[in-house]
Amino acid sequence: MAELRKDLVRDNWVVIANDRALKPSDFPINRNGVNISGNNTFCPFCEGNEAYTTNELSAFRKDNSKPDGPGWTVRTVPNKFSAFQLQGELDMVSTGIYKSCNGIGQHEVVIETPEHGVEFHDFSVDRIILVYRMLKQRYRELAGDSRIKYIQIYKNRGLFAGASLQHSHSQILAFPVVPDQNKGIPKYFNKTGQCLICDILEQEKEKAERVIYESNYFLVLCPYASRFSYESWIVPKRHTEHFSDISDEEIEDLADVIKGFFTAMLASLDDPSYNIMINTAPVNVPYQGGYHWYMEITPRLLIANAAELSSGYYMNPVSPEISAQIIREKMKKIGSRE
Repeated sequence: MAELRKDLVRDNWVVIANDRALKPSDFPINRNGVNISGNNTFCPFCEGNEAYTTNELSAFRKDNSKPDGPGWTVRTVPNKFSAFQLQGELDMVSTGIYKSCNGIGQHEVVIETPEHGVEFHDFSVDRIILVYRMLKQRYRELAGDSRIKYIQIYKNRGLFAGASLQHSHSQILAFPVVPDQNKGIPKYFNKTGQCLICDILEQEKEKAERVIYESNYFLVLCPYASRFSYESWIVPKRHTEHFSDISDEEIEDLADVIKGFFTAMLASLDDPSYNIMINTAPVNVPYQGGYHWYMEITPRLLIANAAELSSGYYMNPVSPEISAQIIREKMKKIGSRE
């Protein structure tokens, strides 16, 4: 089991996989070339290779097919190399000034399609709906375990986004502690009594210079203080704290938005690697108001430099106003051709 260690300088937790060690040649960025899949490489996520993954936790299946066999459309399994395990209780340990805890948690892989080589952004709207229904289901299941305090849903696409397999998949990490990456949200609520994300939506809609697209249920925008070039958020207009609160109608609308946005974004930026993250409220902790879930999409066009890593101050060479304009215009052109 992994260990979480408290970084006293940055006031956050670091997951240390202390039960194994990767050799330098094992890291994707050190592999020859940038094709992480290899056309002839065996893929455990392909249909028919279910015996090479861990036993499935959940799956959408057709024709009454049996678990851990062919016949699925979306399938969730525990990460075979997970640093976390749902065994025992959280154990905090202090050693002098240092603090650590055991790796209570869960790491899951949502395999989004039986077909190898079909990219997420090329999925049909119906398949995207299935993927997000699965993510909602798994979120609710994990939130029911009182040892879990935060659930992070994310997707890595491409070498420079951290992907190690080409087969399209998302991942879910359930942590025993709450990370500090969104600490501005409760801070704003404690000061104003208002939801920061709701206030951002209201202000962004006034001038719309950073708004890319608005649907019935979602607003797509480039955030005011974007850390990354062309960083974009997809935000539900309805105030909902947990991703699991999303309704069926909102999932259907979200799938339409995702399809249009990713088609435009990838066409605008020459098909980059990207990350998708769903930021949401903590679970199984004393209630803290002000949280509002949202999706964060970060194209990986540059690698963070030393100044950014040391200071935490990211240097974005493209303003969010220009980013939004470029993707907004591309979405309009694509929409007009449909």
